[in-house]
Amino acid sequence: MTMYSTKWFSFFVLFLLMVSVHAQENLTAYWQPQIAVNYKVVGTYSHNFSVANRNYIYDDEELTLKGRQLDLAHFSKLKIRDNQSIASGIQYRFRNNFEDRENELRLTQQYNITYKPLAVRFGHRIRAEQRITNSLTIHRFRYRFALDFPLMGEELDPGEPYFVGSFENLLSVAKHNAPQYDTRLSGQIGWELNGGVKFQMGVEYRMEDYSSNLPQNTIFLLTSAQLSL
Repeated sequence: MTMYSTKWFSFFVLFLLMVSVHAQENLTAYWQPQIAVNYKVVGTYSHNFSVANRNYIYDDEELTLKGRQLDLAHFSKLKIRDNQSIASGIQYRFRNNFEDRENELRLTQQYNITYKPLAVRFGHRIRAEQRITNSLTIHRFRYRFALDFPLMGEELDPGEPYFVGSFENLLSVAKHNAPQYDTRLSGQIGWELNGGVKFQMGVEYRMEDYSSNLPQNTIFLLTSAQLSL
C-alpha cells in the first residue's frame, strides 16, 4: 500500500469510528446484503440488476434480526466520455411484506464523472430521485464524492484487496412536508476475483434529518457480491 493510500485509509477508519461513537443516541443498525449483475450490451451501454435485503440487527435498544424490506433495482448506463456517464434507474421496494408500511416505486436519473491522477480514483455523482408511494411523492437530490484505490501496490490485480470510500449529502422535499437533510459516510474493503466477480464488505453511517431537533443515527453493515458479464 502506498503512503498516500495509507493516509486516506486511516482517515476513513478514524472518521467511521468517531461517528459510530457519536451515534449512540437514536441508533438503529441494519445488515444489508446485496447481489448485483452487470451486463454490457454494447461498448458504451450497459445494464445493472440488483437485489438487496435490509434487516434490523439493532432496534429500540435491543439486538434483533428481522427483515425490513426487499429492493429490486435496474439501471441503464451510457458512457458519454471515457470518464463520464449518464444513467437512469427504476427500483421497487417491498415494505408491506415485512412491516405495516407502504411499498415504494423509485425512479432515478444520474450523472457520474471520475478521474484518476495517481493510484487513487476520485468520483463525483449527482442523482435526482422520485420516491413514489400511494400517499406521497418525495423528490430527493443527492451528491456523492467517492474514492477507491488498491491496497497492495499501484495497480489492482485479481485477488488483491481495494478500498472504497464515499461521502454523500441528500435533500428530500415533498408537498406539505419540511425539507429533510441527510448525510452518509461509508468505507468498504473489496476483492476483485477471477471471472468478473467482486466481493465487498464494510460499514456505512447515516445521519438522517440532521437539521431537526432529533436527528436519527443509522449504521449499516454492508456485504455485496457483483458479477460482470
